[in-house]
Amino acid sequence: MNDSDILDLIRRSPAQGQRALFDEYYNYVYAIALNILRGTGNQADIEDCVIDSFADILINADTDMSGSLKAYIGTVAKHKAISAYRSLRRKVTAGYSLDDEAAGSISTGEDIAASAENKALIHQILDHIRQLGEPDSDILIHKFFYERNSREIAAITGLSPAAVRIRSSRSLKKLREKFNGLL
Repeated sequence: MNDSDILDLIRRSPAQGQRALFDEYYNYVYAIALNILRGTGNQADIEDCVIDSFADILINADTDMSGSLKAYIGTVAKHKAISAYRSLRRKVTAGYSLDDEAAGSISTGEDIAASAENKALIHQILDHIRQLGEPDSDILIHKFFYERNSREIAAITGLSPAAVRIRSSRSLKKLREKFNGLL
């Protein structure tokens, strides 16, 4: 179904047209949201962004548009994802604003040096994971940071669950070899 068919269907039968639009462009909008929110948001945040994008598209779309529907959808999805990214970043950093006087009087008993070493190690591991490239880096991040199983990761990446398990195993082997070489 092409763009003009979808717009015509939206004019004739809004419910069917909306369903056709969703079916045709869901993966496209999801990919945009995933690429922008990866590492910042979780699965629910990405899905919320996709739904918000479609809501905005359906509310504000001009059924008489002459341009590319895909370009319009991509632009809306990108702006919604960027907005969601900024909102999520604000939520993360909002909990860390203390004035110097208050920060000096707080004692958590936490070993700050050990905490800094752990953060540095996590960043180093993430750098090595990113060097594996797509989709291997996505698979490992979803598996170990978001605790998703092979079936869930397969649905996100478009691979089969067996392929996800094989790629995960191979990627872990590559990481072990890299870290053994560093030690």
